[in-house]
Amino acid sequence: MQITDLNTEQTILPILRLGFRPFFLLGSLFSAVALILWGLSLNGVIALDYYGGANWWHTHEMVFGFTCAIIVGFLLTAVQNWTGQRGLHGKPLLLLVTIWLLGRLSLLFPNILGNLATAIIDISFMPLAALFLALPLIKVKQSRNLFFIPLLLLFSIANIEMHLVANGLFNLQLQPTTYACVLLVTFIISVMAGRVTPMFTANGTQTDKVASIELLEKIANGSLLIILLTYLLHPFFSVSNTVYAILFAIAAVSQMVRWLRWKPWITLSVPLLWSLHIAVMFIWLGLFALALSFVIPTLPSNHIWHILTVGGMGGLILAMISRVSLGHTGSPLVVPGLMPFAFMMISFAALIRTLGPWLSPENYIIFINFSILTWVLAYGLFIFYYAPKLLKARKDGRPG
Repeated sequence: MQITDLNTEQTILPILRLGFRPFFLLGSLFSAVALILWGLSLNGVIALDYYGGANWWHTHEMVFGFTCAIIVGFLLTAVQNWTGQRGLHGKPLLLLVTIWLLGRLSLLFPNILGNLATAIIDISFMPLAALFLALPLIKVKQSRNLFFIPLLLLFSIANIEMHLVANGLFNLQLQPTTYACVLLVTFIISVMAGRVTPMFTANGTQTDKVASIELLEKIANGSLLIILLTYLLHPFFSVSNTVYAILFAIAAVSQMVRWLRWKPWITLSVPLLWSLHIAVMFIWLGLFALALSFVIPTLPSNHIWHILTVGGMGGLILAMISRVSLGHTGSPLVVPGLMPFAFMMISFAALIRTLGPWLSPENYIIFINFSILTWVLAYGLFIFYYAPKLLKARKDGRPG
């Protein structure tokens, strides 16, 4: 691996030695803070002048504030393994983290800089992250993982649409734009899960790795890509409920078949694995439920989407950052303390957020509050156990 000498490495703050460190820690912390602020706003305890309004801010920040921070942290760490080149660290990493943080603060207090400057700062994060990711890939001419560069730029396009919605421009609507953002995250999570879940499962259970089926992978990921593009391009054409029901059903079935091939039942004794498999289960369950919502009007799709966002994304991110943080800090691959409880709390958060307001709409706020509480508890436990690891240098003295 092309790295600096260890004496130079020791001059870099541990938190800035590799992308997963600041982005996993700050992203998790931000998710808890953002949900607490959202809950306080819903309950009328505080009244903040959010950029785009409270609903826009909540949706945007859980995707582009929280999830994108985790994705960027993961990719900037993985690229070191892919290329053998030193991952982003030191001052360039600090620059990227600073831009991300300025985006969060400016959206929370938009009157300080104004809408235009706020939008520019926030939108600039993903293109800059794409540049930092592309440089080592191009240097070693590794085309396979260049796939992630246009994907990060697609996040930038979705973010631009969100800002256009916030400012009432170009006849864009919040709901389909939001769905496009959620499906974009689901797509990249599906791609990553397809790459790492069979390997993690095989290594963690000492069993043979399940070989992927290329056609199944293309159907599982391709159907999601088609759906998200229809939402992203919603000002230009419309799609019937029947077509959406078919597309979501294809995505759900292919994701379920892939998940069953991975044999989730053999992971029940390994929290780092069953947490990952349960999150993938929520993804295909959410896609199934959304398919049904297009043919059964009484199903509340606004609540169903949270099967994907809370159970799928929230659960998979927590499982992934828990494992990646252990591996890249030189720690044993055994989750500490109450982390298995944290994994269960995310599943409870998804069920409470989805089923509660649907079955008892008069108690909507109560269920939202409980869902927020369980999420904050889950990610709070991650911060408690993992912050010391992320803030300290590796015990084995290796860089990163």
